[in-house]
Amino acid sequence: MTPSIPFNLTTASLPEVKQVLLDLLCTKAYKVGDFTLSSGQKSSYYINGKLVTLDPMGAVAIGRLMLAELPPEVAGVAGLTLGADPMVSAISVVSVYEGRPLPALIIRKEAKGHGTQAYIEGPEFPSGSSIVVIEDVVTTGQSALKAVLRLQDAGYTVDSILALVDREQGGAKTYADLGLRFNALFTIADLQARWEALQG
Repeated sequence: MTPSIPFNLTTASLPEVKQVLLDLLCTKAYKVGDFTLSSGQKSSYYINGKLVTLDPMGAVAIGRLMLAELPPEVAGVAGLTLGADPMVSAISVVSVYEGRPLPALIIRKEAKGHGTQAYIEGPEFPSGSSIVVIEDVVTTGQSALKAVLRLQDAGYTVDSILALVDREQGGAKTYADLGLRFNALFTIADLQARWEALQG
C-alpha cells in the first residue's frame, strides 16, 4: 500500500513532490542485503525501482519531476524495456496536463521476432528529432546506452540521459566520455541519508 500523502501530488510544488518521491524510494525500493546487480557487480544494497515507478503516486511524481527537467526542444522520451517503460509512460501522460504533450518510445532489447521486427515501439518522429533517454537506476550506464544507440541508429538526435537514481558507480563517467549529458533526480547518497533518517 502507498502511504497517504497530505497534499495533491498533481498540484503540489515540485520540492514537495520530490520529497514524497524520495520517501517512496526509501520505504519501497531501497533494500539492504547481499545482491548481484544486472551489471554482475556485488552490492550491499539494491534499488527495485519498479516498486515506485509502478506505484500511482510514484508515477505522478516521476512524471512531473522528470518533465520539468526536459528542455523545450525535446520531441519525446524513450527508454530500454523494462525498467523505463512505466517512467516514459508517466512522463507522457503528465506532459498532456502540463500543456506540452510528449510521446513516449520503448526500446526493445532484441528486435521483435514478427511483424515489423522493430527495436523501437511507438510513434515515428522526423529524422533528427531530439529524444531524451530515461532510466530508473544507473550503475555502469550500459542499459541506457543501448537505448541511445538504437535511437541514434534510427536517425534521432540523442545527447541526454535522465535517470531516477544514480548509484555513482561509473555511469556518469561513461556518458561524459561519450559526450552525453547526464542528470539524475537522486544520487545513492541522497537515498542512503534519507533511509538512515527514516530508521529513526
